[in-house]
Amino acid sequence: MTVDIDRAAQDAVNLIADRIRNLKTLNIIVAGKTGVGKSTLINAIFREKLAETGMGKPVTEHMRKLTKKNVPIAVYDTRGFELGRDVQAEVRREIVDAIRKGLATQDINKAIHCIWYCINTASNRVEPEEIQWLKELSKENRVTQVPVIIVLTQSFSRKKADELRRILLNENLDVVQIIPVLAQDYEIDDDYVAKSYGMDVLIKVMGEALPEELIDTLQNVQIASIEEKKRRAQAAVATASVAAAGEGAAPVPFSDCAMLIPTQLGMIATITVIFGFDVNKSIITALLSATLGSGGATLLGKVFVSNLLKVIPGIGTIGGGAISAAAAGVITAALGEAYIGVMELVFNGEMNISDLNTEQGRETMTKMFRQRLSVRRK
Repeated sequence: MTVDIDRAAQDAVNLIADRIRNLKTLNIIVAGKTGVGKSTLINAIFREKLAETGMGKPVTEHMRKLTKKNVPIAVYDTRGFELGRDVQAEVRREIVDAIRKGLATQDINKAIHCIWYCINTASNRVEPEEIQWLKELSKENRVTQVPVIIVLTQSFSRKKADELRRILLNENLDVVQIIPVLAQDYEIDDDYVAKSYGMDVLIKVMGEALPEELIDTLQNVQIASIEEKKRRAQAAVATASVAAAGEGAAPVPFSDCAMLIPTQLGMIATITVIFGFDVNKSIITALLSATLGSGGATLLGKVFVSNLLKVIPGIGTIGGGAISAAAAGVITAALGEAYIGVMELVFNGEMNISDLNTEQGRETMTKMFRQRLSVRRK
């Protein structure tokens, strides 16, 4: 059985589009005084520069909604927090109202899922009013229990950030975590630059606090942690490998194992969505052409089968042997890990997504697959 590469590519593109379409919308409220660096933080964490100057739809007197087309996230940015106790109380009411209204819809796409409260570490202190504000918010949030994370922004000095964190921990606030963050590299002088940090920790904590149905969305929209993207993608590979092993356990001739392709295409679609890249049909076609070969025995094609016969005992011959559960799982896992490796190169700027459409890109994918397969057979 051979595989129609063009059709397989279209199937993969359709799967990617379907998964993106079904991503839930992640809704976050970001609060704190003006000047604490909320916009810088938002733009450093999420793709598509959500907090560009002048953007945002006003939803209340002190809150605007930041969105971008085709990006499944909405950030509710509060403003004017420091303008007196009356305004502080009004901001808190607006936040609580937004939480309750979202909850009342019983629609996960409209619910508020997390609150970031930002405090500027560089100010060297926490105002008593802020502590009181957080405690009062916790009281009103007791029923809805939306996770609250304190983000210590502009943490140029890790020592000062740790001191401020200890002070806040001693207040026994009802928050998920207190996380020091420096959202951008900061040049202190000509000889020293404070490197950005902490954003990966924020994403990790978010991943632990959010419901499972929002984790793919979080990974799709975040650009702060390659490790969390990889962790989620590796979980998808593990799931696909188990499914492929089940399919491989059936007594189907190795040459007819194009039955594994839907599982493997689904895995590739999931990984693509997690990394948040725009992958079109031509790129998928190039990827499949480089891996399927002309026979389509597996997603990596008969071109690799002779090598697999050497490294996976008990498979038999291409024409008459039956693929084993172990072989199907190994092939699928190696493919998934190789694709994650390519996505990591793109994420880190070491190659462009369009490079997959080049000879060098195909060679990179082939090399990564061989390496992953070699590791897994040991």
